[in-house]
This record gives sequence, C-alpha cells and structure tokens, in this order.
Amino acid sequence: MKPLLEIDQIHVRYGDMTALRGVSITVAESEVVCVIGPNGAGKSTTLAAVAGGVKPFRGEVRLNGTAITGRAPERIAALGVSLVPEGRHIFGSLTVDENLAIGGYMRNDKAGVAADRARLLDLLPRLAERLHYPAGRLSGGEQQMLAIARAVMTRPRLLLVDEPSLGLAPKIVDQIYEILLDLRRRDGLTLLINEQSSNRILNHADRIHVLRAGVIQLEGRAEDLRDGDAIRHAYFGFGHQAPAAPAALEAAP
Repeated sequence: MKPLLEIDQIHVRYGDMTALRGVSITVAESEVVCVIGPNGAGKSTTLAAVAGGVKPFRGEVRLNGTAITGRAPERIAALGVSLVPEGRHIFGSLTVDENLAIGGYMRNDKAGVAADRARLLDLLPRLAERLHYPAGRLSGGEQQMLAIARAVMTRPRLLLVDEPSLGLAPKIVDQIYEILLDLRRRDGLTLLINEQSSNRILNHADRIHVLRAGVIQLEGRAEDLRDGDAIRHAYFGFGHQAPAAPAALEAAP
C-alpha cells in the first residue's frame, strides 16, 4: 500500500540541542500509528516537523509522495494535514459552535461545511448539547472532543493528535479513542498519535514506534508488542532490546 505520510531520516535541533536524530516513520492511508515515549523524547517535535511548526535540518517529510519539508503550516494544512495540539488550545471565550466554525473557515464549500458540522455533532452529542456554551466552561474531556472536531472540520486526510489522554480520566480516554476510531471507520481518516503510555494505545493502533532521546528505539505491529516487555526495554533504555542510537547520529553536529 502506498504510504500517505513518509518521515524520512529527519533531524531537528533547537539551538545547540538536537531533538530528533534520524527519525523515520511511515503511515499508510487509513492507518493508526502511535509514537510513545517519555517527556522530552521528541514526540511533539516529530508532529511539528510534519505540520510545519519546525523545519528539519536534515531528512525529508513527504505527503502522498510530495516533499513538504519546511513548508509553511498553512500550506501544509491546505494539503490535508491537521493538528490537534497538546493541551487542546481551544478558544475558551468563544462558543463550541464558533470554535467549529473556525475549523471550517478556510473551506469554500459551505454545503460541505454544514454537512460535516452536522455529522460531527451527531457523533459527539455532548458537544451538540453545549453548542452555545463558552468552550472554556467545558470539561477537559469535552474540550478534547472539541479540539478534535475543530481539526476535523478542515476535512483533513491526515490527523496529527498530540497527547489526547493528557489530564483525562481513563473512562474519558477510552471515549476519546472511540471517537478517533469512529472517524477512521467513517471517513477513512489517517491518524498519527503521540502518547506517553502504551497502556491503551496498544488496543487501538495498527503500529507502534517507541521514541527516546530523539531516536526511534523500537517499532512494530501493536499486536506483536502486547506483552509489553520490548516496549519497556525501549522506553526506559535498559536491557538488550533497547538499541542505542547509532554512533553517527550521536555525533551529529
């Protein structure tokens, strides 16, 4: 199957610190791929490199075979990439409906925007009930639902989701993942998701990548990693199953 997204040996630095060292991830159409790792591993930087928030100094990002490395975020968004950022970043003083309208603002198909809004509210009845509430009055789980819905209003082909379970109760996290999987089933949406923990994502992802210190330490099909031992080795960096970063990358300027 032809990949929708190819992250090919990208390196990213902030000042003198190299945050990503040769990260490669491929995501096929309608696939759910998750990157897990501890704080500071480079997960958010990986998504930012795809969405145009940071520019790799080496390597390439391709969407449907076309290089998008270093393009402006709005140009990448126009190609069908949407980001749900860590911490949600909804507009708290605006209503739920106004937040959704912002998601569809750049689209020219008013009928399509209205249809997508109706379909999302059908999928997310809690938002439909609170349509005219200020978004800042929503619970954390409802705000996460709104952040996802706002991103989907752009009608993306690829949805990047950064730490969707952050600060949420386990029951709410399960609901958030059911929403994401429903969007994949209904719309064929492709998902690249960051998480700190593999506890739930193993039940939802097709493939897993473990990122530590800016290097992919382990990758594989979720069903092959369910026992958790290989993931623990890669995540915490002990034992023979967590490969060290290649010497050439450790020495990268």
